[in-house]
Amino acid sequence: MFETAELGTKLSKDDYEAQVPALRTDLLRVQNELRDRSDFSVVVVIGGVDGAGKGETVNRLHEWMDPRWLQAHAFGRPSDEESERPAHWRFIRLLPPKGRIGIFFGSWYTEPILRRAYGEADDDELDAALQRINSLEKALVDDGTLVLKYWFHLSKKAQTKRLKKLQADPKTSWKVTDLDLKHFDLYDVFRPVCERALRETSTGEAPWTVIEGTDRRHREIEVGRHLLAAIETHAKELARSRKRRAPAAAAPPTEDATILDTVDLTSTVDPDDYKKRLNELQGELALLARKARRREVSTALIFEGWDAGGKGGAIRRIAQALDARQYQVIPIAAPTDEEAARHYLWRFWRHLPRAGQVVVFDRSWYGRVLVERVEGYCAEAEWMRAYSEINDFEEAMYEHGMALAKFWLHVSPEEQARRFAEREKTPWKRFKITEEDYRNREKWPEYERAVHEMVERTSTDFSPWTLVGANDKKLARLQVLETCRDALKDALRRDKARRAALSPPARKAG
Repeated sequence: MFETAELGTKLSKDDYEAQVPALRTDLLRVQNELRDRSDFSVVVVIGGVDGAGKGETVNRLHEWMDPRWLQAHAFGRPSDEESERPAHWRFIRLLPPKGRIGIFFGSWYTEPILRRAYGEADDDELDAALQRINSLEKALVDDGTLVLKYWFHLSKKAQTKRLKKLQADPKTSWKVTDLDLKHFDLYDVFRPVCERALRETSTGEAPWTVIEGTDRRHREIEVGRHLLAAIETHAKELARSRKRRAPAAAAPPTEDATILDTVDLTSTVDPDDYKKRLNELQGELALLARKARRREVSTALIFEGWDAGGKGGAIRRIAQALDARQYQVIPIAAPTDEEAARHYLWRFWRHLPRAGQVVVFDRSWYGRVLVERVEGYCAEAEWMRAYSEINDFEEAMYEHGMALAKFWLHVSPEEQARRFAEREKTPWKRFKITEEDYRNREKWPEYERAVHEMVERTSTDFSPWTLVGANDKKLARLQVLETCRDALKDALRRDKARRAALSPPARKAG
């Protein structure tokens, strides 16, 4: 794979200086056009061999372009804060908004490659990490982001020469670190691992471009010209695709039965039994939450349901069992301008909890396949692909060891109407009722079908839906607490098994 980047290609000083002025002018032009359009962002991933000119090329791009709209992020080993979240969290939170270019110097590729080269992971673990990367990049590309990936390569002979030259000059010797020398010693180990990584992730959506790093002038011109052509081509293709796209007519709701028809809305609980069971469950949850905090197991609770379905009341009963310093409730409304300028999952990634903390989402990423689908805020292709994107998101949380529980609180149309009327009559509840609530009620069949497909496509073994019959609020609260308790027990059990697998075997006496 790297043979074509070991040809020793060079560019003369005269040719370089002849090309730079026009290239700089065109790069500034497309950068300004991108900023004015504000309909897609550019993510540039920089990877490759130490000493191949990655940093010098990034510096040159900052010199040639307007640095106010070009943001570079360098990544080393994850910090404590970053390690407490799923691996992609620290990258996703820094994704550029539409109209901007973000450079990731070191990226989601670094850790999987290092772990495999150091023998901390096997080929299966590397392949699993690369598959997650492919899913991430596909989600970005499907959202309109232009993902460009440049791998800077040097042959072993060229890297030896490059490192010696840097070390020999007092002005540049600082650039060669002990880590660089360690990686050089492992060159023959790294090469097949890197080839495998590039082979598995050079996709149609986000292919790799291998840059020969021997000659500074050659690599700078090659990256600059490729970046320019890619942005111009992507802008044209995006404009053509949006011109062709016709608004999809909303499909009429079918009369078929839905999963919500199976939810029992008739059961009730005796008030005295409710008080007793509530105290018991809150006590169990409190103890488990304290244990999770000590063990640094985080929790995400996701609440969806009909308007007036009792989400707020259920969340309050959970909060009563927790230390106020341990949890945060995130109410989700329409995205802000900052949030709308990025992939729709970006704003939820930002709120994932630190180790031992609990985050409760009052509405969530499922708005993509519910309100945005039914109200026509996104195209059918967008909400259809959201199912797999959401599953990938939740699987990342689960694999990180988080406790997950998600609820749909279901009430009958008659019970909803009764609660609406009660809110209208009660001064301290009147703020809860809006015109939008009544408008959503008129689309009950469309929402019912959307919920059915949501459960069908996203109720997984690692993140199942709990459908709560909420006509009786008290019974609903008990079911929610029981599910939260069980989710925490499961996460703590998984954490115990993980710790046991990482611990060295006990040495036998004698």
